[in-house]
Amino acid sequence: MEDEGGYIERNARLWDRQSDEYQQRHGGQLDASGGTAWGVWQLPESELQVLGDVRGRDVLEYGCGAAQWSIALHRLGARVTGIDLSERQLAHARELKAEAGVEFPLVHGNAEATPFDDGSFDIVFCDYGAMTFADPYRTVPEAARLLRPGGLFAFLVMTPLADMTWPATEEHPSDRLVLDYWDLHEMDWGDEPTTFVLPYGTWIRLFVSNAFAVDDLIELRPPPDATSSYRDEVDREWARRWPLEHIWKVRKT
Repeated sequence: MEDEGGYIERNARLWDRQSDEYQQRHGGQLDASGGTAWGVWQLPESELQVLGDVRGRDVLEYGCGAAQWSIALHRLGARVTGIDLSERQLAHARELKAEAGVEFPLVHGNAEATPFDDGSFDIVFCDYGAMTFADPYRTVPEAARLLRPGGLFAFLVMTPLADMTWPATEEHPSDRLVLDYWDLHEMDWGDEPTTFVLPYGTWIRLFVSNAFAVDDLIELRPPPDATSSYRDEVDREWARRWPLEHIWKVRKT
């Protein structure tokens, strides 16, 4: 698929460049959570119950990074595949797989146009991953193509509110709106990878037009004592007042 905005090649290059530092900084927190926890505060899947019972299910991690989630789900009995745009992130995934003594496919590719057959998966999911760093106008139809009828599409992304209050030059979201809600889509963060966000109504219309029904929208609120290698106490207190992250759960009809 044509990279109209140039972000695919750019994001791949930036993630290859920052992957080692990213894993060094955040790998410990991801390991400590056991791999099955959501967002920057690693809220447990055991509490949120987003994916449900994965035993015997064909699962695609849609932008798997170093595949901490995939390794954990494999151990729970899922038939897992990981895909990622960054070859360097996949190198870390292969190392972690070897350390864990597990084996499953890892694919270097673009989530907007994957090499998988129609109806290959029961679950497509990501924690940030492709749904943050690729265009939802392309990834949502692709996820619909990949899922079997009744299949679950679940993903965590930043909320529109967070993006609307976060000046590109600042380290933290503010308590003031600085971006127009109606213009949310492709977000330019300077030297950081391009990200994507949509207004709520646009998300819902995109789901419906691709034969998805919304099961849930889970807005995440960190505990008062939550710590994170990603964000500091300033962001935690912000996220205690307003939702910083949320998880969409939609199902192919």
